[in-house]
Amino acid sequence: MRIQRILRTLVVLVLALAAALGGAVGTAQADGSRASSDRQLLFYNHSYGVLDRETADAIEHSDYLRDFANFLVRTTTGAGGQTWTGRYLMGRETYLELFGVGDIAGPDGTLGSAGLGLSTERDGDLATVTERLRSEGVADPVEFLQTRDFGDGVPVPWFDAILTATEYDAFGAWAMEYRPEYFADPRSNTEPASFPGDVGRERVLSDDYRTHLMRDVTSVRIAVTEGDLADTVPLLRAGGFAVKSVTGGGVVAQGGGTTIRFDAVPREQAGLQRVEMSLNRPVKDRHAEQIGHSTLTVGPGSRAVWTFAANGAQ
Repeated sequence: MRIQRILRTLVVLVLALAAALGGAVGTAQADGSRASSDRQLLFYNHSYGVLDRETADAIEHSDYLRDFANFLVRTTTGAGGQTWTGRYLMGRETYLELFGVGDIAGPDGTLGSAGLGLSTERDGDLATVTERLRSEGVADPVEFLQTRDFGDGVPVPWFDAILTATEYDAFGAWAMEYRPEYFADPRSNTEPASFPGDVGRERVLSDDYRTHLMRDVTSVRIAVTEGDLADTVPLLRAGGFAVKSVTGGGVVAQGGGTTIRFDAVPREQAGLQRVEMSLNRPVKDRHAEQIGHSTLTVGPGSRAVWTFAANGAQ
């Protein structure tokens, strides 16, 4: 279930915005000791990266990944008829989405582009995030509706989303809340609510992860430009993540069982760098699988680490 990158084309297609926010938010920066908003409202849903073609093709045809994770290659149709085909590693609550250069139209399909989706667990929390964003210096958060077409040409409301800016260099983050219409549609194959107002991630993803090693994404590291980082920090804070500055100009955000690190770099160095995953069961030995220009190291113990060298390029 790919959540399409939303910061450029989708906002135009869905909302026909009369004016974009333009440039970096810039007013809310990580400053080491500053606390985020009190209650955790947003949780890591998924992240994605655009890799070189050789690595993307190796991922798509890897027999090892099909054993390691609930792995699939799927084409999705979203708002405005926009389509995308991604390679997915699906966990219990979280997932990873990978593309090759050119798999997404326009600048979003260039090497090193990446994105991050954060979602709510309770109905109504997205509205609270929107209010918190204003206190973080985002005067006019952009709101829009994403839809999904299951193949019959009739779009179904999928999720509501907000973002802090519609202009970016190579990375964008958004907050989202699944819609009741999506849960109600039998084609979505979602699970029943565990409590009133449950719009959580676990309802959306398949339980097929149980028959594989991978359980969930626990940490991601992404290199982004300073401008893209400045746009992302307010969203992390508004969602309840604890955000701290790190040496070199980046930040680390922690909350909800996931650690997200951003390194501030020039555009040509931007991209997905590292993903850590928990396993359903511990493994005794260490296994390193070379997949294109990336290395997936599984074990020993109950975790796996996937590293991407120079954004998957030599």
